[in-house]
Amino acid sequence: MKSFISKLTISLASLLIISLPSAKAVELEGGRTAFEKSPRLLNTVTTLNSIRSWGAKYYFTINLPENAGEAIAKVTIQQRRGSDEIDFYGDETFAFEGERSDKGEELSLGAANWDEENKTISLTFDPPISPGTTFTVGLKPKRNPDVGGIYLFGVTAFPRGKKPEGLYLGVGRLSFFDGNTFNRFFP
Repeated sequence: MKSFISKLTISLASLLIISLPSAKAVELEGGRTAFEKSPRLLNTVTTLNSIRSWGAKYYFTINLPENAGEAIAKVTIQQRRGSDEIDFYGDETFAFEGERSDKGEELSLGAANWDEENKTISLTFDPPISPGTTFTVGLKPKRNPDVGGIYLFGVTAFPRGKKPEGLYLGVGRLSFFDGNTFNRFFP
């Protein structure tokens, strides 16, 4: 009889474990939330890499894995390095599922705020982006920088929750060139 009860208990426990969702948000002290598995910054690219160009778009592609445990509610992108400061049109920021070369459905932004002092654009998604989604954020600079070189942008993702813990995903790198650079080296 004890053997039967033990087997029944193990079977019921196994069924309970199987029926639970496989990914849960990590809940930290004080009601803070965090990702269980990190989102990843996959790619950063610009449509125009000449200095002083008008009409460029900067694309940041992010993957939120299926087992992330929580949706992405907010992303911030901050210029970290570059010889010139780049300003953005916050109201022309957009996002969509997929990658630049394979655009999917448009994602709804609750807010896109440009903080000129901190050189940071903050994007709030409404509704938040579900785990298992690859998506791209498109930024519209007022124009490309006046000075060529490498420009780095720090990308941070925030999970859904009242007290989300931001997770730094790394840097997106863009290079800008003077149209005459080639002619200087090869007259």
